Amino acid sequence: MHEYCSPSTPLVDILDKYHKQSGKRLWDAKHENLSNEMDRVKKENDNMQIELRHLRGEDITSLNYKELMALEEALENGLTGVREKQSEFMKMMRTNYQKEMVAMGDSVREMDIGYNQRMRDFNSQMPFAFRVQPIQPNLQERE
Repeated sequence: MHEYCSPSTPLVDILDKYHKQSGKRLWDAKHENLSNEMDRVKKENDNMQIELRHLRGEDITSLNYKELMALEEALENGLTGVREKQSEFMKMMRTNYQKEMVAMGDSVREMDIGYNQRMRDFNSQMPFAFRVQPIQPNLQERE
């Protein structure tokens, strides 16, 4: 094995040499299918990376007019989707805020009612002399 291996030797070549020497097949059709699937996924990943760079506005000098138009449409559709989601979020926030205000309004009214009742109770316990009297003109100071 030592004479067949070097850091630059591809694994497929090593397996082929092993197969020829031993007569045993290590790399069967199942592994070949997996290898093809891995190659396909790698190629798809590379294409998606290129598309992502294009969406960011990078590496677009090589695109033709039709590709640029398709890219513009994709970006506009994405922007429309983002704006719709923002609008939904703002509506939800407004609805929650209004619900909180209504709930808080109920509790404020309850506090107001309680405060007014306590003030009536307090005033009824205070001696008459200490209560605030309405301002009336002094009848004796008339000329």
